[in-house]
Amino acid sequence: MQTHHLRTHRSDEHLPREGQLAWQLAELAADPVELDADVVDMVVNRVIDNAAVAAASLTRRPVISARSQAFAHPVSIGGEGATVFGADPARRTSPEWAAWANGVAVRELDYHDTFLAAEYSHPGDNIPPIVAVAQHLAAARGLTGRDVVRGIATGYEIQIDLAKAISLHKHKIDHVAHLGPSAAAGIGTLLGLDRETIFQSIGQALHTTTATRQSRKGEISSWKAHAPAFAGKMAVEAVDRAMRGETSPVPIYEGEDGVIAWLLDGPDAAYEVPLPERGEAKRAILDSYTKEHSAEYQAQAWIDLARRLHDAYPLILDDPERIESIVLHTSHHTHYVIGSGANDPQKYDPDASRETLDHSIPYIFAVALQDGAWHHERSYSPERAHRPETVALWRKITTVEDAEWTRRYHSLDIAEKAFGGRVVITLADGGEIVDEIAVADAHPLGARPFAREQYVEKFRLLADGVLEPAEIERFLDLAQRLPELSPDELVGLTITAGPGVLAGLAIPTGLF
Repeated sequence: MQTHHLRTHRSDEHLPREGQLAWQLAELAADPVELDADVVDMVVNRVIDNAAVAAASLTRRPVISARSQAFAHPVSIGGEGATVFGADPARRTSPEWAAWANGVAVRELDYHDTFLAAEYSHPGDNIPPIVAVAQHLAAARGLTGRDVVRGIATGYEIQIDLAKAISLHKHKIDHVAHLGPSAAAGIGTLLGLDRETIFQSIGQALHTTTATRQSRKGEISSWKAHAPAFAGKMAVEAVDRAMRGETSPVPIYEGEDGVIAWLLDGPDAAYEVPLPERGEAKRAILDSYTKEHSAEYQAQAWIDLARRLHDAYPLILDDPERIESIVLHTSHHTHYVIGSGANDPQKYDPDASRETLDHSIPYIFAVALQDGAWHHERSYSPERAHRPETVALWRKITTVEDAEWTRRYHSLDIAEKAFGGRVVITLADGGEIVDEIAVADAHPLGARPFAREQYVEKFRLLADGVLEPAEIERFLDLAQRLPELSPDELVGLTITAGPGVLAGLAIPTGLF
């Protein structure tokens, strides 16, 4: 790996293109280096993972809304269009709108992959826009499954490398500001575009996808799922404009009025961004990890610990009256974003939205502790959130930041990087239960790491009752042959809901 030194430059300083981060990202995207076999294998896993969580969300209101918006737009004349999750693949829409609809479906349940470092990310968000463009232009450009895999690997590489170096949340900027550039670059790799075109695409995508983190604060709304889909849609449009010869703000990161100077750490800031050297394999996807549970990633390990404690102390933990308090000693992020340190009263409100509850570690830990399990629907139901014994326990749970868990959270050494913490349960009789967990069971270093078998199992579980059995098998067969798919087969990278699943749903109307 090489390290790109990134800082702001005054307008009277000459910064050559080659010295700009956007150009370095474009060079990475244009590098024709081959992919390692384990990277290809993981790309296939994540395509399956995305489709799994999309299947489980097809009848949810934000997904219905996004799908209806997509189908309000015809196929653009430049290609054959792209498919939308849930619908008949014969019905296509323009690729940017397919990226929008599919991006919302993938993100709605907060249930796909993650990478956490200086910034947070869900790099699987790169897949919908890249696949949409691939389907749209497969025939015209002879795109194959291999091209799709290479594009996805680039998207993961760039988003993860940016997340390792540049914190957005520190300045209350939403993490999708790293997704716009990564998705644009991934599309550039897919299409084999030149460095100049990719460079302009990255600049436009970044410029149009910076927004505040209020989407993930307080009363969290349905925009939480739409924000990354919007970034994917903007990436598709940025590539289209750049291919037509349109340019972007330069230098987008380093400029006197650029992203660093005014949105991040200011004119005196500097960052060290790790990037593969030319000819070096893109392997960042292997640093990311998926979710076994439908909740914010920092909750994954805590759910697993709660399940373990439920089995070990059933008589104590079933009765809130026996518990005086529960304190979760954890990282800065967990405490301040999904813990009591956020100072969001909504995180303790039984009437809060699902989007808020999946960002409330006190709620999640209480339910997992009482149930010894976690379910993407039942654990969030209003009936479950209002259960009196749950509310009583929930209100006794707080978080505190622990410096060591914060250090491990930010470590780039995967052997010590951790997203859990230590729990101290103080009992009414004065006793204590103390335990800890570093990583989720599904993490590569966890008790039950996810491999192809687990990704397939997750897909079958979430697709059950939504897709017909034959459709489940068709998709799994096709996805696992992704690197060898012909242009004609790329249209099959979608899922079609079973008969009646989407029937009778209330379709919202709008401008389109």
